[in-house]
Amino acid sequence: MNSKAINKNDTIYRKARKRASEFNEKFKSIEGASEAIGVSKDQLSNYELGLYKQLPVDSVVRMADAYNAPELMNYYCCNECVIGKLTMSPVEICSIERLTIQILAVLNGTSINKIKESLIDITADGKITKDELPRLQEIINTLDEISVKSQSLKLWTEKYLINCCRSDE
Repeated sequence: MNSKAINKNDTIYRKARKRASEFNEKFKSIEGASEAIGVSKDQLSNYELGLYKQLPVDSVVRMADAYNAPELMNYYCCNECVIGKLTMSPVEICSIERLTIQILAVLNGTSINKIKESLIDITADGKITKDELPRLQEIINTLDEISVKSQSLKLWTEKYLINCCRSDE
């Protein structure tokens, strides 16, 4: 019964701290993590239990940095930020091999030159007619898909390469 309650409240923030604790002992406890992030134990505990309606942005940024979990910022923007919910797309950090295949699938499934030509054709006269709207929406959908994959690659790089290179210095 206890483990079900914990799993129910196992937020992305708690999961990120637990993953970070595999590499940094201080994140094994709320006390150590709260000290590293610069928030009180109660605040961090409430973040992890999902008791805040909206976490302070600076706390999310500090957690993302401390835990080497840039995906926390994307999650926050897509799920907790009022503006982000309307404008951001959730991204997934997966293996670089899987991500590469996903990117290639998007790029192979469409011709950039075809998109460019269609966009020029649709917008050249400065007007968009009703019959051009479906083609324009298709272009936007394809560009959105490319954008999401690009953001996934960016987060993967931040998580695995940038911090790797920092430790080599």
